[in-house]
Amino acid sequence: MSNLIMIAKAVGVLGGFGLLFGAVLAYASKKFAVEVDPRAEELLAILPGANCGGCGYPGCSGYADAILQGAPTNSCPVGGATVAEKIAAVMGVAVDTSAIRQVATVYCRGGKEECGKRFQYTGVQTCRAAQAVGGGDKLCTFGCLGYGDCLRACPFDAISMGDNGLPVIDEAKCTGCEQCVLACPRKITALRPVDALVQVRCLSEAKGKDVRAICSTGCIGCGLCMKACPFDAITLENNLARIDYSKCRKCGLCVTKCPTKAIVGQLEARPKAIIGDDCVGCSICKKACPVGAIEGELKAKHRVDHDKCVGCGLCAEKCPKHTINMQ
Repeated sequence: MSNLIMIAKAVGVLGGFGLLFGAVLAYASKKFAVEVDPRAEELLAILPGANCGGCGYPGCSGYADAILQGAPTNSCPVGGATVAEKIAAVMGVAVDTSAIRQVATVYCRGGKEECGKRFQYTGVQTCRAAQAVGGGDKLCTFGCLGYGDCLRACPFDAISMGDNGLPVIDEAKCTGCEQCVLACPRKITALRPVDALVQVRCLSEAKGKDVRAICSTGCIGCGLCMKACPFDAITLENNLARIDYSKCRKCGLCVTKCPTKAIVGQLEARPKAIIGDDCVGCSICKKACPVGAIEGELKAKHRVDHDKCVGCGLCAEKCPKHTINMQ
């Protein structure tokens, strides 16, 4: 009987302590509760949930918290302008959707046919592993190794491997999340503005004769592109042509002059000049055209030879009547 009494007392004491601790915890949870901003759940529902880190924060939840602390509302590369507008609506601020979309670009054109191997690599079939073996098996130490680390890193199925052993990026699917950039051990892949239609697809800083000896499509630093550019947008640094996009007008003249085709451009995307009926034949546009694409007599309406027009827009800028449009 005494044992039962002792057990009952013990249970009672434990129960009392349980009630006491429960009351303390309940009080503490109310006293020290951290208020959760109700907008956090709204932001998480808007964000795509890719958790790619392209915004610069640790996943979508990290970005949502940062937005509540004042971070920009347009940093999600996956959601783009649509998501930025929804986030801005939740936060009650104006949204800046003017930022140009960034896309990944492979700055190498030396595939299997253009650039050979230094040795036969039979190890783990990744770029990082191949790079660790004697600096990689490719003859060009600046070139893409072609084992697809970028492809495996892409969470949006925007990268495939071409027949020539180089990654092919689908710009329509690319979100600019930079996962492929981080995965590349040679930093061959980088982001560029989607409207930068002309690119030097080579990173080799070797001398021209050394480049020619190992790759048929590398930049040889000949300077023909620099001479062809009417806008001083190209310079040579460390034997490599570099484009200043603040000056580049996407005319593509450098593309046509590059002897190794190291410079590429979506020339079909260039606009063409259209001269309107208000033209007074002053010939200012004709003098401004760097490729002689504008024809016409003084005081007579001029016309544009679209086979020659490179879409630089100089004529439109110089026209005093503002009758030239780029279409």
